[in-house]
Amino acid sequence: MPVRALWFSDGRLHLIDQRALPQRTRVLRLSRVEEVADAIRGMAVRGAPSIGVAAAYGMVLASRQPHRRPGPSAKLLGATRPTAFDLFVGIEAVRSAWASGRDALEAANAYRDRIVGECHRIGEAGAPLFRRRPKVLTHCNAGALATVEWGTALAPLRVARERGAPIFVWVDETRPLLQGSRLTAWELREEGIPHAVIADNAAGHFMRAGEVDAVIVGADRIARNGDFANKIGTYEKAVVAHENGIPFYVAAPWSTFDAHRATGRQIPVEERAPDEVLEVQGRPLAPRGSAARNPAFDVTPHEYVDAFVTPGGVVRPSGLARALRRAVP
Repeated sequence: MPVRALWFSDGRLHLIDQRALPQRTRVLRLSRVEEVADAIRGMAVRGAPSIGVAAAYGMVLASRQPHRRPGPSAKLLGATRPTAFDLFVGIEAVRSAWASGRDALEAANAYRDRIVGECHRIGEAGAPLFRRRPKVLTHCNAGALATVEWGTALAPLRVARERGAPIFVWVDETRPLLQGSRLTAWELREEGIPHAVIADNAAGHFMRAGEVDAVIVGADRIARNGDFANKIGTYEKAVVAHENGIPFYVAAPWSTFDAHRATGRQIPVEERAPDEVLEVQGRPLAPRGSAARNPAFDVTPHEYVDAFVTPGGVVRPSGLARALRRAVP
């Protein structure tokens, strides 16, 4: 069973501090909404579905703090990571309950159960794609850590392996914060799934050499036409996969689909501190005084996506608008 990234008990939100992995497993215990906002902003918890659930529980904590109100609490949490759409869906699931006098914890638990269930269905729906394509490249971390339990990109690989497919995962290191080498490799090792960590700029080499059968990634926000934002470097992987005739899949729960954004041009892209590029764990990588730019995400046009793996099944980009009308109010 995959690791559990976060849970709520004894009146506190417990979450695995992803900044400490893989060296050690540290659990944070948060009792105030301000602490949850700091954890999301500081990437102690990350991955669009996980931060959506964390924010939902952050709203629960806010509802129990004196003088806290639904609107300002939602604004505090919503300002932490502007690209990930799940964040706002999770916040709203509890804000609306709290504002109308319903039980905030019950609403947060229901939202969490929805995300876990949808990710499980993503695994079931996507597994057949890899029966004959077992050598898979992924980028960043879209496993249990990023999605509370099952994962998005990793869920179909887990299910395919359980069904006998000889899954092997190429793990992009994912600069600058190394979510692939630190987190995805950690998850795969914990579950005994064969894998190899590669430098980000080695992916094209292995694709052209015929050692990659398919690419699957998660997403942080998907526009109505199928353009999607994901960890920086995803766009490059999609283009190179397309050039090499390798299918490129995107796995996400319905909470990642932003039906109000017509195209990817309308997706806000977060830019983080330059120190994340200039340093690794406090150790400098560049000469003192060097400038840096650090977009956390890029936007990949839908033309490079072969299919979306959703809780409702595998959907081609041409059928996405119809699927969204059925699944997302």
